[in-house]
Order: sequence, then structure tokens, then C-alpha cells
Amino acid sequence: MRKPRDFDAALKTLTEKTKALKESKRRQLGDLIVATGADALDIETLAGALIATVQSTDAAQKQGWKKTGVEFFRKAKAAQSADASQPESTQASDSLFTPSRSGAGKS
Repeated sequence: MRKPRDFDAALKTLTEKTKALKESKRRQLGDLIVATGADALDIETLAGALIATVQSTDAAQKQGWKKTGVEFFRKAKAAQSADASQPESTQASDSLFTPSRSGAGKS
């Protein structure tokens, strides 16, 4: 006879994983804001810029933003590679933001 499934335990596990993923995403977004220097903006300006970006329908403008973002991450990755090749005692304590590839390709 088959062992009955514990749906409550499976649901609890999935709920915990969902919470962990959401927290990780929040942390990554915060890291991105700091890494880009956007934390120097007041919260209203940052919110307005993000809303304008989301509402924009100009494909050329979005492509330009994407190009700028790709270059930002390329430079950040190069800086991290350079830091990794230095002796540990000379490395900076703060590393640049490393993007998650889960959001790659979104427009």
C-alpha cells in the first residue's frame, strides 16, 4: 500500500521557498540601487524614475537603457574579476553587485 502524501508539509515547504525567493529578490534590488548610486536620490525621485521607465512605450529608449545596463554589469563583473586576482589583503570589503541571471532578457 502506498504511503499517503503529506500535502500540508509540501505546501509549507513551498511557502517557505517562496518567501526565501522574495527576500532574495528584495535584497538584490537593494544591492542594485546601491551599486548604481541610485541610493543618493530621494525616494520620490527614484520612484518616479522607475514608474516612468515601466510606463515607457518607446522601444528605442528601452533598448538604450538595456544597453547601458549591460555595460554596467560588464564593468562590475570586470571589476570583480580584477579584485579576485588581487591578494586578499588588498581587496575591498564591498564587492560590486552581481546580477542574478533569472531576470535576463526582460524588457
